[in-house]
Amino acid sequence: MDNIILSVNGLTKNYKNICAIKNLTLSVERGKIFGLLGPNGAGKSTTIECILRTKKYNKGSVEILGMNMEESKKEICKEIGVQFQADFFPDRIKVGEMCEMMASLYKETVNWKSLLGKFGLGDKIKQDISKLSGGERQKLSVFIALINQPKLVFLDELTTGLDPRARREVWRLLKNLQKEGLTIFLTSHYMDEVEALCDEVLIINNGQSVIVGTPDGIVEKSGMTNLEEAYLYYIGEENEYESI
Repeated sequence: MDNIILSVNGLTKNYKNICAIKNLTLSVERGKIFGLLGPNGAGKSTTIECILRTKKYNKGSVEILGMNMEESKKEICKEIGVQFQADFFPDRIKVGEMCEMMASLYKETVNWKSLLGKFGLGDKIKQDISKLSGGERQKLSVFIALINQPKLVFLDELTTGLDPRARREVWRLLKNLQKEGLTIFLTSHYMDEVEALCDEVLIINNGQSVIVGTPDGIVEKSGMTNLEEAYLYYIGEENEYESI
C-alpha cells in the first residue's frame, strides 16, 4: 500500500440531525490527480475539512502519507498544501509580503518568485492583494497552496473565477507538477477541467459515494456520451437535462 498517499475509511460527519457525510471511503494513489465531484451541498468541502481535521468527524479514519491524521497532524501538515474555496488574505498586504510570510512558515519552499511568474502574477509582487481581480486572487490562493513543495495538495473549486486562458494555464502548471511527483486532490464543477486533469473521480451525492472510476470509465458505465451527461445521470438529474 506504499502507493496510497491518502486513505479515508468510513468517514461520517453529522450536524445535529443532518448527516453531511455518510460512511465515505476513498483512496488516492501517489502521483495521481483525484477529483471529488458532486452538486452544491453534496459534502465535498466538508469532506476535505474533515480529512484535514479543520472539522471533527463522528466516525471513520484518515491516513495521509501512511500517518494517522488524529495522531500526526503536525507532521502531515508540513507535507501538504491546501487551497479552500474562500481565500483568507488580509487586504492590507502586498502579494510579495504574503508570499514571504507563508514561505517563512516552512523549512523548505519552492522558488516562489519564479513560480509566481509561471502563475502570471510575477508583475504583482508589489501590488496590494485588495487590488487584485477575483481571478488573480484565485490564482494566488492556488499558488500559496504550493509554496511549501507539498507531496499532496487539496484544491477546492480550483479555477472558479478564472477566464478560459487562465484556467488552461493553471491546468498546464498542475500537470507539470504532477509529472514531478505531486499528488492532487481537487473538487470542481467544470467537467472539462475534470476530463483534462483527473486520473480518477469519485462522485458523491447527499454525502454518500455514488460511483468511482476513471472519467472515461464512468462515462462508459453510465451509457452516456460525455462526462457531464454521466455526472447528471449519477446525481439523478438526467431527466432535467434531457428536457432542456
